[in-house]
Amino acid sequence: MTIPDTLAMMRELISIPSVSSVSPDIDMGNLAVVELLASWLEELGFAVEVIPLKGMANKANLVATLGRGQGGLVLSGHTDTVPFDEQLWNFNPLALTETGNRLYGMGTSDMKGFFALAIAAASKFSKDDLNKPLLIVATADEESSMNGARELAASGNLQARRVLIGEPTGLHPVNMHKGMMMESVHLHGCSGHSSDPSLGVNALEGMHKVIAEILNWRATLQNRFQNHQFKVPFPTLNLGRITGGDNPNRICGDCELHFDLRPLPGMVAEDLLAELQPRLQSVIRDSGLTLTLRTLMQNVPPFASDKGSQIVAAAENLTGFSAESAAYSTEAPFFQQSGHDVVVLGPGDIAQAHQPDEFIALDRLHPMIDVLDGLIRRFCVA
Repeated sequence: MTIPDTLAMMRELISIPSVSSVSPDIDMGNLAVVELLASWLEELGFAVEVIPLKGMANKANLVATLGRGQGGLVLSGHTDTVPFDEQLWNFNPLALTETGNRLYGMGTSDMKGFFALAIAAASKFSKDDLNKPLLIVATADEESSMNGARELAASGNLQARRVLIGEPTGLHPVNMHKGMMMESVHLHGCSGHSSDPSLGVNALEGMHKVIAEILNWRATLQNRFQNHQFKVPFPTLNLGRITGGDNPNRICGDCELHFDLRPLPGMVAEDLLAELQPRLQSVIRDSGLTLTLRTLMQNVPPFASDKGSQIVAAAENLTGFSAESAAYSTEAPFFQQSGHDVVVLGPGDIAQAHQPDEFIALDRLHPMIDVLDGLIRRFCVA
């Protein structure tokens, strides 16, 4: 078997749906994508390992290694996409459509397209060319739980010291981003007839006080923590969803609020929740309400590369751009926690991610392959 050319690889990857979602009814596996990547990489001489996620037979990580030794380079990406509304697309989301110097399709930018470019760059080298190993890694469930990266980083299976994550950054190196926390506040009161407030304990009214305290806390955090390397230089907190009650003439017995918090590097999720809990308990004291603070999704820590990061410096040199921050989250902190030197750098644009008619510009492909070629020579050959 001969591996397909770059656009043919991209076309095959895009054609395989691999949605990951917190909603079980639309969640899919990624195994077909992983197996396709594995077949191409085996043909290039990589030693390939497909590692199922715990308790999920249809989801797996891929670790493909060319060469041996310590150090080297990991080129990493995720194989899943967000859900998509096909009726909002002007093109088939599961086909690669070339028009107007753009390639349209689900995952072209975020981020199946990156794998085709990584394999194209890797195909220039044999194991005899390498003094240190080159790894290509593909993860599952980045768009939902990030469990693929969590499990892989915790396993210790990645021996290479440096990691590039090919998320869409517009060919600009990213050396820091905010974290992501999703939390729930649930108030339980007592329902009753609305004609007499003494017959119940209104959880919706209690939530009014809770929201006011959360917004006060947000202002405190934004005064205490600032980093002007970010476009939005403070932690953001968004009130995203509220549910409660069932009828206007019934005292609301239960109310739940969901919020999203984006901490800056240096802020620790456990410390933040430990600070918030007593503040919220204080505003409902003696009200007859009970409060539960619950994490909706395992937090994604903030990420910031070390000041002396060699891979960040190499990425800056090869792209001609200084490293910058990003508002979104990636798998970078999990690799960093396991001792790797990480940069986020990819050919797509974040503005295209999660949108109908997602595309990648054709003139981004060869420059990205050149950057990957340079990094392989720097960390695996030199």
